[in-house]
Amino acid sequence: MSGGDGQTLWHGRFAGGPTEALQALNDSLPFDQRMFREDIEGSRAHVSMLGDVGLLTSDEVASVIGALDEVETAIANGTFAFVSSDEDIHTAVERGVTEIAPAGAKMHTGRSRNDQVVTDLRLWTKAALGDIASLVLTFQRTLLVHAEAAGDAYLPGYTHLQQAQPVALSHHLLAHAWALSRDFDRLLACRDRLDTSGLGAGALAGSSLPLDPTNTAQRLGFARVFDNSLDAVADRDFVAEALFCLAMTGVHLSRLGEELILWATTEFGFIELDDGFSTGSSMMPQKKNPDIAELARGKAGRLIGHLTSLLATLKGLPLTYNKDMQEDKEGLFDAVDTVRLTLLALDGMVSTTAFRIDAMAQQASSPYAAATDLAEHLVVAGTPFRDAHAIVGELVRRALAGEAPLVDLVAADQRLGPAAADLLAPGVSATRRTTHGGGSPAAVEAQLERFKAQLGADEARLPGLLPTKR
Repeated sequence: MSGGDGQTLWHGRFAGGPTEALQALNDSLPFDQRMFREDIEGSRAHVSMLGDVGLLTSDEVASVIGALDEVETAIANGTFAFVSSDEDIHTAVERGVTEIAPAGAKMHTGRSRNDQVVTDLRLWTKAALGDIASLVLTFQRTLLVHAEAAGDAYLPGYTHLQQAQPVALSHHLLAHAWALSRDFDRLLACRDRLDTSGLGAGALAGSSLPLDPTNTAQRLGFARVFDNSLDAVADRDFVAEALFCLAMTGVHLSRLGEELILWATTEFGFIELDDGFSTGSSMMPQKKNPDIAELARGKAGRLIGHLTSLLATLKGLPLTYNKDMQEDKEGLFDAVDTVRLTLLALDGMVSTTAFRIDAMAQQASSPYAAATDLAEHLVVAGTPFRDAHAIVGELVRRALAGEAPLVDLVAADQRLGPAAADLLAPGVSATRRTTHGGGSPAAVEAQLERFKAQLGADEARLPGLLPTKR
């Protein structure tokens, strides 16, 4: 498509054009053109509404919508010629339509870029969060597959990165899966809250023309219409909330990534990474590096930065629209891209990871890991827990000092004896945390059923939110 005459949308007020520096700082086309489909979708709805209320004839509506279709096709296939005066995607689309259909000059009737851009961004974010939510469910399925395959395998649980109590491997994997369930729920809740059309708010105060905001909202599939025109154009809560949801998801992926990094070390040796999801060293031939997990860990800082950046931008803005709000898009676009790619990469990495359950069991079978079981054995016999804690703690101290193996000290202690010493046998402690949500295989079996029910319920919420390529 050919270029236009280089005029801005606001050229009538000014005797000359913008300086090169102003235009370079002001223009957002390099990043907001990814919203071209949403912009065109919003324009179709707006033009159709103008026809419904009598501000455009049926012929004008048809010609403008036809031109919008042509522009969409041209942008999609790369034949649309952007020009220097296209400061944003809205300007470019309107220019392109007007070059095809003279009635395109009426397309902006009753509309400002202020209500136009917020509506475009709501449409884009609504779809993007649905995409991410779908990928979260896919990753949860991967974790579930491994959890079910783990059977009775167990490993050390940690506090302060010190071995604490043994837990089922499936229990550990499900801990990450449950965290992702909260991410899924947050993403959909954010999506529900942003499901509001801003079209009809105008620049800030509405319009004297007989616009019908409900008409455009319904055409665009929004759940509701704005209630206050000032708030409609000034609101970027939904962007900040989306960035929080994405950052929180990124933090959860980072924590999982950190554990994969640790587990892949020679010192832990709990997992073997697939070659296709690892990298090597340019100098050391023996290396196999968990770069995907490290990048998942690193990207979380980037996501947090986007959230804090937008909050800092918004905190001092008066009503209604200010150009500062143009900073809402690049961070959001990058956050969506980052979380999407991280989910895909981690899903592939975890899917192909081999778990070394023998190495896990060896580390989790230390008799010291059963110290709490010894204390609870005493509690069952009537010893107050604090006293029981002190008794076992003294035995642990003596064993670590080299007086005798812990199992011998326990067996010889009249308060404990051989029955208590049996609790120190490899694998016994891993079976004893049987309370609701606990880490024993028996407790995890029930937990697996709860998780599968939750995952099924979440998957049932997805129809209509299927991934779309952007």
